[in-house]
Amino acid sequence: MPSIFVSIADQSLSLHSHKEDITYPVSTAKLGLGEEKNSYCTPRGKHIIRAKIGTNASRGEIFKSRRATGEVFSKNRHNDKNNDWILTRILWLSGIEKGKNRLGNVDTMQRYIYIHGIPDEFSLNIPRSKGCINMNNDDVIELFDLVDIGTPVLIQ
Repeated sequence: MPSIFVSIADQSLSLHSHKEDITYPVSTAKLGLGEEKNSYCTPRGKHIIRAKIGTNASRGEIFKSRRATGEVFSKNRHNDKNNDWILTRILWLSGIEKGKNRLGNVDTMQRYIYIHGIPDEFSLNIPRSKGCINMNNDDVIELFDLVDIGTPVLIQ
């Protein structure tokens, strides 16, 4: 089974599988690492992919409350750089370490922490998200197709 490793220090996501290893640039939380609810930090530790959302969505399609809107992001129409755009695909993470990233005030899934696409013009390799792991749209499509629900994800 493939596994994912997210390096906060390197701002990268590596997919390890029996076929090959692939590394992608990402952006994690602007406010750093942390597990608490409403912290806008990226949670550490062991997780799994709990849900895959957006199988048939268009590249750059905007999601609201985990639902595809049918609208594709355009920098001319959607120029709010402060918005936490969720585009193309969602890999919804769930912590598996009780008291660290699962249940109570530290539950990754209840915090809606995802791996998801962002506008093409946004920079990666620097912390910029509100807790999620941001990826290039082409990369998140590729990753989405290579993993299954239950794939382990380690963030550190």
